[in-house]
Amino acid sequence: MKIEQIYTGCLAQGAYYIESNGEAAIIDPLREVEPYIQRAKDDNAKIKYIFETHFHADFVSGHVTLAKETGASIVYGPLANPSFEAIIAEDNQEFKLGDLTIKVLHTPGHTMESTTYLLRDASGKDHAIFSGDTLFLGDVGRPDLAQKAADMTQEDLAGLLYDSLRTKIMTLADDVTVYPAHGAGSACGKNMMKETVDTLGNQKKMNYALRANMTKQEFVEEVTEGLLPPPKYFPLNVKMNKEGYEDIGDVLERGNTALSPDEFEIAANGTGALVLDVRHQDEFVKGHIPRSIFIGLNGDFAPWVGALIADVKQPILLVAPEGKEKEAVIRLSRVGFDGTLGYLKGGFNAWKNEGKDYDTITAVTAHEVSEDINAGNIPVFDVRKASEYLSEHVVDAHNTPLDFLNQHLAEFPKDKTFLVHCAGGYRSVIAASILKSRGIHNIIDISEGFAAIKESGINVTNYVCPTTL
Repeated sequence: MKIEQIYTGCLAQGAYYIESNGEAAIIDPLREVEPYIQRAKDDNAKIKYIFETHFHADFVSGHVTLAKETGASIVYGPLANPSFEAIIAEDNQEFKLGDLTIKVLHTPGHTMESTTYLLRDASGKDHAIFSGDTLFLGDVGRPDLAQKAADMTQEDLAGLLYDSLRTKIMTLADDVTVYPAHGAGSACGKNMMKETVDTLGNQKKMNYALRANMTKQEFVEEVTEGLLPPPKYFPLNVKMNKEGYEDIGDVLERGNTALSPDEFEIAANGTGALVLDVRHQDEFVKGHIPRSIFIGLNGDFAPWVGALIADVKQPILLVAPEGKEKEAVIRLSRVGFDGTLGYLKGGFNAWKNEGKDYDTITAVTAHEVSEDINAGNIPVFDVRKASEYLSEHVVDAHNTPLDFLNQHLAEFPKDKTFLVHCAGGYRSVIAASILKSRGIHNIIDISEGFAAIKESGINVTNYVCPTTL
C-alpha cells in the first residue's frame, strides 16, 4: 500500500495518490494531470478511480481531463449531479483498489454532496480518511458555500455538518490518519493548523469542533461565527467542476503565445484584456506597464487572482519573468482563469527598451517616514486582514483589507499623499497597482511592511494574540 500526499502550497491544497497491487486512485487532483499519470507509470500501475470529495470552489479539479487520459472512473458521493459521466456512489458503498477497500461516507455540511473516503487495509482495518473539506486539521469546512444551491441557510448546513462529524467520523478509532483537502491559508476554513496530516485521536483533542460535550447549537454558533464573504470566483469554479472545462493542453497552447511589445500593446488595446504582472513586487515598483495589475508568483498567487479579478472569463495578458510564463498560465488555470491570450516576449525590459510608456510606484522604508507618521502628518492605510490589524497596527492607521479593497476606494485621499502597507510588502503593492489602475496615484508604499514598521520606532498599538479576537 502506498499513500502519497501531493501538496500545493499556493492553494494550500492536498491531492492524494493511493496505490495497491498495480491499481491506483487519485483523490481531488489538480488541473494539470501529467504528474499523476507519470506517478502511476513509475509504479507500473493503472489509475482505476478518481475520487472527488465534493464540487470544489477554490480550485478547478483535474478529474475530467484525468478520466479522459486514463479511462479511470470519476466517483462522487450521494447527491452529486455532474454534467459528465461519473459514478454517484451510495452511502457506505465500497470500492476495491488492489488489496485495499475504499468506503464512501456521505458527510454533508460543507456542501450537500460532501463525502469522506475511508481507506481500509488488506486486513480490513480502518487506516485513514480522506476528509475533503468536511474535516480539516484544527477546523472544519465552512458551511456557507453551498447554501444558495441547496436552498438552505448556513445554520442548516452547519447542523448537518455536526451530525456528519459525530455519526460518521468521530466514531472511528483514534489511530485513523486524517488526510484533509486543505491546510492553513485556504479560504475554505477559518483556523486550520499548519500541519497537513494528523491522527483522528489528536484532532478529537485539538479541534474545537470535535469537542465531545459540544451541543449542536454551540457547534452551529462557533462554526458560523466570523465567516467573511467567500471570494467571488468560488461559484464559478464550482460550475466548472460540475459541468466540465476546456482541456488544459489547449489553455497552455493559447496562453504560451509570445507577443512582441507592439503585438502586446495592440492586443491590450483591442481585446479588453487585463495586463497582469506576475514579477516580484520590487521589480514592479521600479517600472511597469501603465494600468497593469500586480499579483506576483512569489506569493499566494492563484487565490489572490481569484479573489481580486473574480471573473474567470476575463482575458489576461501576462508580464512574467522570462522562463516563468508557462508556470503562470498553469497556476491561473488551477483557479479557472483559462483566458490567457499570451505573454510579453522578453518581459518588461523589452517593453522599456522599445521606448514605450511605463509607470512606477514611490516606495520608502519605514525609517524614512517614521517621524511623519508619529507626528500625524501623513495618513496610513493598512491592507492586511482585519484580524491582523486588530492584533497590532500603526496608531490611527485605517484598515482597508486587500480582499475588499474595492469597497474602500472612497476612503483613499484623492489630493493628498498617503502611505500603504501590509505585513511584508507583497499585498501593499497589489493594492497600490489596483489603486493606480483606478486613477489614484498619490500613493507611497512602505517597503517590507509591518515587519519593518515595528523595528523603526513608529507608534503601534499593544499586541493582542489573534486567537483571542
